[in-house]
Amino acid sequence: MKALKSLLDPFVLLLLAMVALASVFPVQGEAARIADGIADAGIILLFFLHGAKLSREAIIAGAANWRLQTATLAITFALFPLFGFGLSQAMNLTQLGDPMLASGILFMTLLPSTVQSSIAFTSIAGGNVAGAVCAASISNIVGIILTPLLVGVLMHLSAAGQGDIWASAQTIALHLLLPFVVGHLSRPLVGAFVARHKTMVGRVDRGAILLIVYTAFSAAVVEGLWQRLSLLTIFAIMGICILLLGVVLVLSWRAGRTLGLSREDRIVLLFCGSKKSLASGVPMAGALFPASQVGLLILPLMLFHQIQLIVCAMIARHLASE
Repeated sequence: MKALKSLLDPFVLLLLAMVALASVFPVQGEAARIADGIADAGIILLFFLHGAKLSREAIIAGAANWRLQTATLAITFALFPLFGFGLSQAMNLTQLGDPMLASGILFMTLLPSTVQSSIAFTSIAGGNVAGAVCAASISNIVGIILTPLLVGVLMHLSAAGQGDIWASAQTIALHLLLPFVVGHLSRPLVGAFVARHKTMVGRVDRGAILLIVYTAFSAAVVEGLWQRLSLLTIFAIMGICILLLGVVLVLSWRAGRTLGLSREDRIVLLFCGSKKSLASGVPMAGALFPASQVGLLILPLMLFHQIQLIVCAMIARHLASE
């Protein structure tokens, strides 16, 4: 039981609780509009804090290892999207579940890497922690710009494509990029406060994400989510996530060897390249898509998030014991 508890992310349990709450007590009408406004404010605050937490020194120190950083970005924003586009097209052709789930798989593969868990697993496995800090940070900076552009191009080309690229660009600039830049420029003023109150900032981050998930699933439930989604479909999505993660992990490790990276840097590539960020993905989905679509869109990401934590925890422990 202790091993099982260590593999289960408490935050995922809270996310599931929000899904259950939205299923029983979905916010509707005027209350939904107010909740959406608060959620938008939460997205802006969340990315302001992301910018304020970002260490410029860590990026500069790790950027010199250009082979590692380039390889990580290539896996995150080229290899993953290639697989995601192929899987979404196959899901649409086979009519596996709601078309929004295929879009959700594709959207998940366009996201940047995680930060905290990538660094933590790299440390446990005996990898280059400074390189992981740099790789994860650069991935998230690039993702703020590149993910919406990839969404505009690839999801427009897919059978379930949404919106136009210019509307997405405007939304991302106002809701994500501008707060991030302002937060980072404000780091000399607020950086010390953020560092002293990491626990509080973390709760604000997670609270904003929980609110977005609740409002998104509320809108989806009102639109008939559980009439459109079967248990068999959920298991199928889990299987796709496991397959996708497994393939990327194998290719990431082999790519590190092919590039002649040290063992420490191969570990960074393994963990930073194979991850997808729930912390960035949920607010991005909330900013880019209508509320009624976000619930189904982020479902694959929520499943992938827990799967990647379990699998990568096992791999990190194995590498540490070698």
